[in-house]
Order: sequence, then C-alpha cells, then structure tokens
Amino acid sequence: MTQPVTQPAPLIDPFQRAITYLRVSVTDRCDFRCVYCMSENMKFLPKKELLTLEELDRMCSTFIGLGVRKLRITGGEPLVRRDIMTFFQGMKRHLDTGVLDELTLTTNGSQLTRFAEPLFAAGVRRINISLDTIDEAKFAEITRWGRLKQVMEGIDAALTAGLRVKINAVALKGFNEDELFTLQEWCVARDMDLTFIEVMPMGDLGNEDRLDQYWSLDDLRARLAERFSLVDLAERTGGPARYVQLKETGQKIGFITPLSHNFCESCNRVRLTCTGQLFMCLGQEDMVDLRAPLRASEDDAALVDAIRNAILLKPKGHDFDYSRQVADGQMSRHMSHTGG
Repeated sequence: MTQPVTQPAPLIDPFQRAITYLRVSVTDRCDFRCVYCMSENMKFLPKKELLTLEELDRMCSTFIGLGVRKLRITGGEPLVRRDIMTFFQGMKRHLDTGVLDELTLTTNGSQLTRFAEPLFAAGVRRINISLDTIDEAKFAEITRWGRLKQVMEGIDAALTAGLRVKINAVALKGFNEDELFTLQEWCVARDMDLTFIEVMPMGDLGNEDRLDQYWSLDDLRARLAERFSLVDLAERTGGPARYVQLKETGQKIGFITPLSHNFCESCNRVRLTCTGQLFMCLGQEDMVDLRAPLRASEDDAALVDAIRNAILLKPKGHDFDYSRQVADGQMSRHMSHTGG
C-alpha cells in the first residue's frame, strides 16, 4: 500500500503568525544611488560572500517546501545581477506545480526594456516599480545617477509585455508633496496602481536627515480626501500595504505606514539577504546566518532546522518611531542590504 506523502509543518512564529511570504535580495548592487537607500560611494560586498544563483534557488526552494507561497525578488536592483533570468526561470517550476502562488519583484525600472518579456515568460505577472517623482530634475537629484527616460521606457515595456505594474513612491516632505496629484493622475491614465511609503530610518543618515524627510501618510491621505471620496478596501496582497479606492476614478491607492500606523500584527514575511542572512523583521537588527548550514551539507536537514529556529526568533514588531522628534529605532544597515 502506498504511504501518503506527509507535508512538513508550516512555519509559525511565536505569535502564531504563519510565515508565507519571503523577500529575497539577490544583490546589494544598483545602478542608482537613491538618497534614502544608499550612500553615494557604496562599498559593495565581495562576490564570494554572495549566494550563487544555484544556492539562491536551493534556499528559496527550501522555504517554499516549508509553506512559503509568495516570493518577491529585490536588491539593490535585482535585474543588474548577471544571469538573473536563470533564477527566475528556475523558480517557474514551483508556479507550474502550484506550490508557489506568486513570483514577483521590486525594481527601479531601468532594465525592464530588456527583461519585461522574459520575466512574463518566467511566470511573473505583477511587479512593483520604485519611482518617487516624474520630474526629470528631481529624479536625477534623488537617484543621483538616475535617468528618468530609461525608466519610463521600461515602464512602457512592462505594460506592453502584459505585466501588472504598481508604482511605489516614498513620501518625502518638501520633495514630492507637490506631485501627489500629478503622480496619481499619471498612474490612473496608465491603469497602474500607486502605493505611498513612509520613509524609514535605515542606514547612515549622512546629509539626509530622515526626520526632516518624514511625511506622514495620515497627512497625505487627508490631502487625497480633499479631492476624492476614499473607500477603504479589505484587499491584501500579502504585504504590508493597506488600500483605498478613489471612488471617482476607481483607482487603487496603497499606504505602507511603518511609522504612523505599523502593520506588525499581521506580518507574514521574512527577508533573506544576498549573503544568506535572514532578517525576521525589517526594523530589527536580529538576523540568522543561513549561508553556513546551506554550504555545510548537500542535505537540507540542517538548513531546515536553521530556518525553523530563526522563525522562532521573529519579534512581535519593530521600534520605528518619529513621534519624539528623533529617529528612534534607526537601523545601521542600508535598505539596499536587506532588500526593499
């Protein structure tokens, strides 16, 4: 008699949250230097410290075997990693078998003219594009090296390829406040969703004081409400965003509010860096090294044990707080290290 196949126990954290969403940074490198994400003269990791594409495949496949249903690829800029499409093509097998619900990525859009069609062919259906301004001069200022025309061409390529595009804009006081409705109108004209994100205290502040940059999404939402009727949506996409619909346009607007209203109580995700460090919370420094057990044996038993033990360390929430006029809970690592 054939024995039934037993499924491994799911990943459950100490607060009874099932971990079903893995964000994976495949590189710390990027072709931009956005001021809230990287310093201008970044020192990048030596190649030997990075997980190979084969190791990334094995790592992600192990998480999927433990119940992860959504995989988001991030960076740096994930599409600047050499041969990255072989990784996406490899992950497609998990979509084909139905054990993975979604394979997606967050990108700055600069490489999409080359990769939009191959990404669609690999099973990607929805992407996030980080874009804080559609003003060419301001785009060059905030990205330091960025070329807006190249990103716009990438967005067009993504839409043509059939990818659903969501624009992620970091809300920055005194920088893109005046573009709130410009961005909203530009997105609705192209049938793209739009999500605003509060700036987080990540990395060496240098000349970029996060406290001065912080624009509460409570204020942003109130400004939207002056022009539109906002209908709260129950919809969740597996991430931290909360959504409203603009009744007059039908457009969906998301809000990611780690500071004004943290979203920790429903957190279902962990983050893996390109070096194999697992961060159980974006806003905490605690991490577990998964590269060592991965490389120690061709058998996955030690890796599975390390993953399960890491999930047991997941905190209830983060400590980001600007309310006392200091950047409490500031993280020393750059956003590009952990993945956006």
